[in-house]
Amino acid sequence: VGRSPSGAPLLTASQSLEGAGGRRSGYITIGYRGSYTMGREAQADAKFRRVARITVCGKTALAKEVFGETLNESRDPDRPPERYTARYYLKFNFLEQAFDRLSEAGFRMAACSSTGTCAFGPEQGGPADDKIWTSYTEYVFCRD
Repeated sequence: VGRSPSGAPLLTASQSLEGAGGRRSGYITIGYRGSYTMGREAQADAKFRRVARITVCGKTALAKEVFGETLNESRDPDRPPERYTARYYLKFNFLEQAFDRLSEAGFRMAACSSTGTCAFGPEQGGPADDKIWTSYTEYVFCRD
């Protein structure tokens, strides 16, 4: 076994990924794009559209462990288990279902970030009273 400059033993890639109970530690990021329409004066009747696709970023082995057959790997097939990818997405589009699977696998939410912009409004030739907003949201989950 080699040693680091501090004298600590160097770990192999598989050893460094092992957490409590022999489970791999690591991070998985869930992301999605959304859109909604707000009427005049930001009325309470905002119309939200469904989530079209939930993306998954992280190590291939972790993503497969958590999401199994519901993980769509078609955009990055044959990715080695210990390699990172940001090209997977889920075959379902319910955030709650993704969060439940992560929780059951021992992950906890570590961070969240969201952005929103006005993509289309009357000044760009859109509906007279409505503005269409788009957003992108990411949730970072970790398991020690």
